[in-house]
Amino acid sequence: MVKCRLPRVEIDKQGGGVRMLGIPTVLDRFIQQLLLQAMTPIFEPLFSDYSYGFRPGRSTADAIKAAKGFARQGKDWVVDLDIAKFFDHVNHDILVARIAQVIRDKRVLGLIGKFLRRGAMVEGVVQASEEGTPLTRGEDARFTLPEDKDTFGLRLSASGPLSPLLANIYLDALDQELDRRGHSYCRYADDCNIYVSSQAAAERTRASIQNWIEKHLRLQVNAAKSGVGRPWERKFLGFRLNRLRRITIAPESLERFKAKVREKWRCCQSLTSEQLTEQWQQFIRGWWGYYQTTEDRKPIFQLEGWIRRHIRTFFWLRWHEPAGRKRKLRSLGLKGHLLKVAYSSKGAWHLAATGSLNTALSNAVLRRSGFLLPSDLAATRRR
Repeated sequence: MVKCRLPRVEIDKQGGGVRMLGIPTVLDRFIQQLLLQAMTPIFEPLFSDYSYGFRPGRSTADAIKAAKGFARQGKDWVVDLDIAKFFDHVNHDILVARIAQVIRDKRVLGLIGKFLRRGAMVEGVVQASEEGTPLTRGEDARFTLPEDKDTFGLRLSASGPLSPLLANIYLDALDQELDRRGHSYCRYADDCNIYVSSQAAAERTRASIQNWIEKHLRLQVNAAKSGVGRPWERKFLGFRLNRLRRITIAPESLERFKAKVREKWRCCQSLTSEQLTEQWQQFIRGWWGYYQTTEDRKPIFQLEGWIRRHIRTFFWLRWHEPAGRKRKLRSLGLKGHLLKVAYSSKGAWHLAATGSLNTALSNAVLRRSGFLLPSDLAATRRR
């Protein structure tokens, strides 16, 4: 297997810090894909039914629906476990030993060993890897946002297809331990939620499983992201369960969505109307494609007036001087005294809420122009 000759890159993490992404060569990627296609049918039947990450026919929607089922059974305390820098700290000896329990072909084991140790080029120097499995854009898919292939759909990119399978092989030992103890749990890659019936049981389970992970997997649990609480107090894969045990969006995910909306409708973008429409549709369709699993959609739909106000603010600022604004408003059907808004000295955000702009850039006009919102996509899906 050819070592990666392209540099390792860094992307920002939502909680601060950076995440390292490896970039394999074309030949390296091709060999990984061959290994993946040969190994997946062997290992897939061995994995737990409660493991949902990076597996064919399984998704975050399945994981959150399973979590809902446990909560409705009365197991309404959750142990939320997140493994710190999992892909950076996978122990090679443990991983290869687990693979060797199933696959005895030394050629395959040798290829996997080379893949794990291949390293990456950092500042012009190739550095070997002593631990970890190279994280690629596919494994990082759910950590950020869809237009740069970061959260939604969780599709595995072609950049390095083997790492997800290796991660599941490594963490299958955790699934087996949880099964042995009779726990109800959902695991998506290195995020694992365990559902129990009381706070005392949750505290005991957290301490016990954390010790087991440190001892048997040689990994550390991220104390900042892990904890014990009610399902409506903890988020899981961007979702949470409300007090009625219905799936809704986590407040943190909603805040990230709002930040993206502000970014998308910054007035200093030199894009054509067609480019704006395409960019917005790509973003909102990807975002809704992920969060359409929610059952309580009210927090999302309540934002739509705020989103439209951002869009109207954007176009008002883009029209620049009063004469241009009056011309645009007239072309949108405004007449008479409503056109006086073109000469207003008030701020754009204030004017975006006025009757004049709400008439010119009405909800129907924005919808016809392609500036769809989650409720529009939800209605389309129902039809």
